[in-house]
Parts: sequence; structure tokens; C-alpha cells
Amino acid sequence: EVDFWIIPIIQGFVQIEELVVNYSDSSDDDKSSPETPPQEPSCVDDVHPTFLVALISRRSRHRAGMRYKRRGVDKNGNVANYVETEQLIHVHNHTLSYIQTRGSVPVFWSQVGYRYNPRPRLDKSENETVPCFRAHFEEQLKNYKKQVIINLVDQTGREKIIGDAYLKQVLLYNNANLTYVSFDFHEHW
Repeated sequence: EVDFWIIPIIQGFVQIEELVVNYSDSSDDDKSSPETPPQEPSCVDDVHPTFLVALISRRSRHRAGMRYKRRGVDKNGNVANYVETEQLIHVHNHTLSYIQTRGSVPVFWSQVGYRYNPRPRLDKSENETVPCFRAHFEEQLKNYKKQVIINLVDQTGREKIIGDAYLKQVLLYNNANLTYVSFDFHEHW
């Protein structure tokens, strides 16, 4: 009976834009070759196609917090600062969706101190982490079926301990629906 007083909200971002692609800047020579005569457009959308693009980001209510204060996974498999972002494109009565998720590395780790970029540390053993890591990815796979994990942790510096623990958990989990990619953007900067 209190639903009347409860206002549903999300912590996130929503933006919807209509985009029109204007091909008229190209010459007729670009549109056809001597062997292919120019064709009359069959509908207005072929002249200036309209796309409706929506971007929706939703931040999880579980383990939200400040960057250096909230890290890793909890006993229920929730990771810190988890965000799901969906990109929707609607064109010619078709809607396409692409979903990307991000969150803290799903092992027990933390960064203590107030100085900039404190050194990370592992807070629980590999065996204590296994059930929580498993719970996290079982939920992910239930929702999204397959996942490509892109590990952005620095592979050689102070974050190496976290990246190594993450890879070890992926190997122990050994699920065919997970693809693991390690991308050290520091190396490609």
C-alpha cells in the first residue's frame, strides 16, 4: 500500500538523439559507375536516413562508492561501481541493441589510504574468492549469455597483483561462455 509514495529512480544517464545522414555532399559520380545507371530513391529514408540513437547507463545499487574507497567483489558476487550501458539504434523499423558492462575486478581487493593511486592489495585468499567470483559471473551469464572480459589492469606495474588474481579466477572458473582478453592500455598510450 506504500507504492504510491515510492518513486522509482535509477542512478545513471539517458540520452536520446535523432540523427540524419545526409549523402547529398557526395557527387553523382561517387554514387554510380558508368556500368550502373543512377537509381531513383524508392523512399524518403533512402535520401536522408533517420536514426534514433539512445544511450542508457544504469549504475548498480550494490557496492556503489567512491573510487578508492570501494573495490572488488562482496560475498554475494556484487562488484564495486558496476555499470550497465546499453546503446540502442532504431532505423527502418528495426532496433539494434549493444550492451556493455563494467565494474571492479571481481576478487577481494582494496586500496588503503588517501594519497593518489594507493597500492592495491588482495584481502582474501584464492580459495575464499572462488565462490564469490563464480556468483558474479553466473549472474552475468544468466543475464547476457556470453561475455567478453576485457581486463584493463596494468599488467606490469603496481596493479599486476590484481590482474594476476583475476586471470587465475577466470582459469579456475573455466567457462566456455567467457572470453578473456588482457589489454594493457598503458602499453598502447
